[in-house]
Amino acid sequence: MRSVTSAASPAPASSARPWLAAVMGLSFVVIWCTGYPAGKIVVGHSGPFTALCLRFAAAAVIFGVLAVVGRVVWPGWREGRHSAVVGLLQLAMQFGGVYGAMRLGASASLAALVIGAMPLSVSAFSLLLGERIGRLQGLGLAVGFSGVWLVIGDSIADARADIWSIVALLVGLLGISCGTLYQKRFGSQVDLRVGLFIQNVAGAAVLLPLALGLEGLSFDGSTRFWLASSWIVLVNSVGGFALLFLLIRNGAATQVAALFYLVPAVGAIMGHFTLGEVLTRIEIIGFFVAALGVYLGTRPVKPAAA
Repeated sequence: MRSVTSAASPAPASSARPWLAAVMGLSFVVIWCTGYPAGKIVVGHSGPFTALCLRFAAAAVIFGVLAVVGRVVWPGWREGRHSAVVGLLQLAMQFGGVYGAMRLGASASLAALVIGAMPLSVSAFSLLLGERIGRLQGLGLAVGFSGVWLVIGDSIADARADIWSIVALLVGLLGISCGTLYQKRFGSQVDLRVGLFIQNVAGAAVLLPLALGLEGLSFDGSTRFWLASSWIVLVNSVGGFALLFLLIRNGAATQVAALFYLVPAVGAIMGHFTLGEVLTRIEIIGFFVAALGVYLGTRPVKPAAA
């Protein structure tokens, strides 16, 4: 997957109309967030790794067909392997952690909050790698992670999540964050359709042994399972990335990174209305604090005066 927070780096000014970029960015965030309740439904009817193998395989077929029909030039080994690494990190590791955590009992709202902290995590890793950030970004890191840990602590205290589900979510956060940094450093210029085909194939390949060995490729084949799985593939994996492609092509990727602070709140709202998840007062406060931190942490750094 091509992560939205690769947009945290400077991007060219949007060539699209501002209102159009805003609508597209909000649409992308909404589509992104629908994946959490849909994923929670899916893991209730299948093993998490089995569900992901099916998802990645279906998405790979779709993107492969689009690439063939579009007569896209396929990349060489050097560029192809970079797409494969991104797939291992941002698809297999991220969603493996998220789906595993939800299977262990974590709510869709909690998953959206932890993964929604990805812009902060990327900034923190960048700081450790020697990049400088502004004071506002540093404040955003502190505020954002405080909100995340406030919600995590309350969830564990009320036994609505255990330590292993939290560990799984942090593995997912590590995967998407490292994948974003890798893509920022080694991002290739391969066609989006080919890149996503390679990424989904890599994600399915690395999770297939786990799906076979631990789960026996188990799923119940219920209508609820197929509906949720179809939504994840067609809306999240295909529709979401089509929107992202349009945003990046029109130079609006920076707006997407700024809008990412809405992910925890939107994910919580969707979890409430689709799954009946209820937030405590502490969790609501934590969500607002985390959202504020991500908002501050994704503010552009003003260039120093000459």
